[in-house]
Amino acid sequence: MLTIKDKKRYSRHILLDEVGELGQQKLKNAHVLVIGCGGLGCPVLQYLAAAGIGQLGIIDDDRVDVSNLQRQILFTENHAGALKVEAAKEVLTRLNSQLKIETYPTRLSADNALDLFAKYDVIVEGSDSFSTKYLANDAAVLTNKPLVFGSIFKFEGQVSVFNYKNGPTYRCVYPEPVSEAEMPTCSEVGVLGILPGIIGMFQANEVLKIILDLGNVLSGKLLIYNSLEASQILLPFAKNEAIKISELIELDLSCTIPSIPEIDYSAYAEAKEIYFLVDVREQEEREHFSLGGLHIPLKELLANPQVLAAQENLVLYCASGKRSAVGVKALIEHFPLKKIVNLKGGVSAVIFTES
Repeated sequence: MLTIKDKKRYSRHILLDEVGELGQQKLKNAHVLVIGCGGLGCPVLQYLAAAGIGQLGIIDDDRVDVSNLQRQILFTENHAGALKVEAAKEVLTRLNSQLKIETYPTRLSADNALDLFAKYDVIVEGSDSFSTKYLANDAAVLTNKPLVFGSIFKFEGQVSVFNYKNGPTYRCVYPEPVSEAEMPTCSEVGVLGILPGIIGMFQANEVLKIILDLGNVLSGKLLIYNSLEASQILLPFAKNEAIKISELIELDLSCTIPSIPEIDYSAYAEAKEIYFLVDVREQEEREHFSLGGLHIPLKELLANPQVLAAQENLVLYCASGKRSAVGVKALIEHFPLKKIVNLKGGVSAVIFTES
């Protein structure tokens, strides 16, 4: 039952005929799991906590970095280095002391997804990993849970609700997995800080609609929002009955470039005098942090690999190792007799190693 404190706190909800005390009680009874405590997860969690969701689950194995603060609004400079799930719990508890929050400082996997999803009524997917998105989709289907999807890229975001009342799923829109090696992350191409806030609020709105059974849920519809144009496109899509999900398989989409030789930073640092280092990132990234070496953005390198014809023992690096892997593959094809390797994990791995 709603307490006197509840009725005062959520009075503006209760005043809505479509919500009322019964609706607020539904929110209080609800259990919502949020996958990812980053740009999307932060606004989702903040608004669900404020709305009075009774129990929130947060799963994320990452730690707060100062580069997150431009968009991950739950965190402050004092949280740098802390586990995101614990920092989020601290902030959300101060926002709403009545919340019950379960934290899972790990990544979603085939081993834990089904048991985890079974504990919650609605699942919110806010990760930046395609393999996690497919895993969450399939686990939602197998546990019969609605999945509120969000995705961002530079200035554009997408929102939809999958597996709602046995409706279309993520695989109905994206049947073939996209290699994460071919899709750069926010750390590689950037993102307008306010964009995940906008998309995250759309996601939180869908969660409330699902719990309260209000309005038209974004099932079978993909909302595409462009922040530069302030435009929205709503694309309908149907359920593909041919797609059958009978088991949970964790996809490895980290890189579709086979047999790329790699070297980790510690091994490189021990013998760096024998290597020729090449930075394939953009100028803005290099100005922020650099390991040195020759700077040739990937597009320029692919257009003119001959620029490195005179060099031996090449080590290429980027932000995460994805773009540089593309460069390594291209150079190996062009110079099959040269030793050319990728710096494993890129600059991100180096910063983590030295921190």
